[in-house]
Amino acid sequence: MTAREQTDTPTPSTQGSVFGWSLTVLLREWSTRVEDISRDLPHGVRGYQVLSAVVHEAPPTQAALAARLGIDRTVMTYLLDKFEGCGLVQRRQDPADRRARRIVPTEHGRGVLAELDARVARAEDELLAGLPPEDRRVLLALLEHAATGAAPGEDRCAAVARSAALTREP
Repeated sequence: MTAREQTDTPTPSTQGSVFGWSLTVLLREWSTRVEDISRDLPHGVRGYQVLSAVVHEAPPTQAALAARLGIDRTVMTYLLDKFEGCGLVQRRQDPADRRARRIVPTEHGRGVLAELDARVARAEDELLAGLPPEDRRVLLALLEHAATGAAPGEDRCAAVARSAALTREP
């Protein structure tokens, strides 16, 4: 083993710090880029997460959406008011419970999210640009496998919402 290989290979005593540092740097850079991409959306990253949940899943109730994303119900009301005002979502009465409202994306909301998703995908590609395409695929598959094993059954959108809240500046 060469001296270079010895210094580049994490040892058991440094492996944890390499792991933690690597995840921290990638999460910080990802969060910064997504924050920048979603800055024009009401409530920024939080709004992006809400719109993504509304578009990609069966129409949730307002209360279920708030609970899933860890957003106070009162805050969710104001956020959805803004989204309705921008033509991104509509509140529709739930046919099974007339007291509940389902949050449904508009075509405009779907288009806005498609553009944001494409920009996030480009930002992720830029973030991992130092890796060859096959290594990126392997890294993402391994990260997904490790995350699924660490938190089986965890709601992905809710996990991202909690992470974004943790990485924001006070």
